[in-house]
Amino acid sequence: MKRPGRHRAFLCLLGGGLLALQAVGLYLQARQSFQGVVTIALAEGAVYLAAVYCARTLRSTGRALPIILVVAALLRAMTVVSPPYLSSDMYRYVWDGRVQGAGINPYRYVPADEALTPLRDDAIYPNINRSGYARTIYPPAAQMIYFAVTRISERVTAMKLAMLAFEAVAIMLLIGLLRRSGSPVDQVLIYAWHPLTVWEIAGSGHVDAAMVAFLVLALWARQRRLPVLCGLALTGSTLIKFFPLLLAPALYRRWDWKMPAALAMAALVLYLPYLSVGWKVLGFLPNYWTEERLASGSGFYLMNLAGYLSGRSDLPSLPYLVAAALGLGTVALLVLFARRPTDNGYLGASLTLAAVFVLVATPHYPWYFLWLLPLLCLVPYWPMLLLTSASFLLYLALANRSPVMELVVNSLLYGLFLAAVVVHLGLRRWRRTLAGPAVASGAPPARSP
Repeated sequence: MKRPGRHRAFLCLLGGGLLALQAVGLYLQARQSFQGVVTIALAEGAVYLAAVYCARTLRSTGRALPIILVVAALLRAMTVVSPPYLSSDMYRYVWDGRVQGAGINPYRYVPADEALTPLRDDAIYPNINRSGYARTIYPPAAQMIYFAVTRISERVTAMKLAMLAFEAVAIMLLIGLLRRSGSPVDQVLIYAWHPLTVWEIAGSGHVDAAMVAFLVLALWARQRRLPVLCGLALTGSTLIKFFPLLLAPALYRRWDWKMPAALAMAALVLYLPYLSVGWKVLGFLPNYWTEERLASGSGFYLMNLAGYLSGRSDLPSLPYLVAAALGLGTVALLVLFARRPTDNGYLGASLTLAAVFVLVATPHYPWYFLWLLPLLCLVPYWPMLLLTSASFLLYLALANRSPVMELVVNSLLYGLFLAAVVVHLGLRRWRRTLAGPAVASGAPPARSP
């Protein structure tokens, strides 16, 4: 029999380990040791996985929730005061808010344009990446958040605190979702203790925190059968970062027109204030597609691997892009029209769509995995937990900018993920095989560990 006291003590030990590692990581950050910070983040991932295992196997009745929330708060409190280190994106957030505060459409000019000279300073402007050639890439909902936050303060710490506020809302909604679905509330640890949330939100202040909050609100509304709120929240999440739109087929209820109508109307309303620039409202997105080598195909790991194995560096990208689109579209249609055995079937369907997208898109940046974490709280899929915990490896490829290093890192990361998926499928089939004779003989089926 599991002892709740022992369970909480073990979680306290693991939480203390995460706090100690984070302190070391912040010390290494202050010493400008990039590889040291990445190493610590990967070590945190290992401790985090042990904590997830503890929360999943040594189940309590929510008595560990205060421990989980306190450790999560301490991890963020000690990190938020440090300047951004792994990413400089937050400086663009503050700049876009400042530009809007001056009454200028943020999609109109690149930061280095002479028209914006009066807005430059020594704290924000010099740290903006791509300032000389890229207009902003962020969609309207993100822009409105930047404007609102910078009306209070134009400091990066204020933007970080705003992102932590969005995170707090997401965590509270996740606890409600877990309770209503009958899952242990301790599973909120899967989001709250993940090293990505600490380094990429409390540390780098990524706007993905707001995207996650709106996404969780959409899941919350879907669970309570509130289609209009679900559509509005999904639009808010999508127009911060575009990824969550992939989940629309899973969140849609058959024959319901309210959710898609709310989604479309909200998108139109959010874009309206920025349409004075016409197609420039897409910002840097078309150029980003080229800069990240997605148009050529070399930005996709599976294309790179095929080129390496075939000895060719000139493989055409169109067949891969078409195959990826058809594959993802087919899965989306299957999810849309599938009969789901339970009312919570939309959660598994959402995770399936997200997993297929990750496999075909193979993202380059660790924070691009943040939107997966709420889904993993509700459907703990261990291959994806491994993937997200190891995602800090991508920083090694970003720092090196070598095709060989990129191939090696992606092979480690996505190769590990693919191997874990295969093992997971094999274990499920094996367990079903064992359960078959047990059910036929009247004995209870074998429980998974």
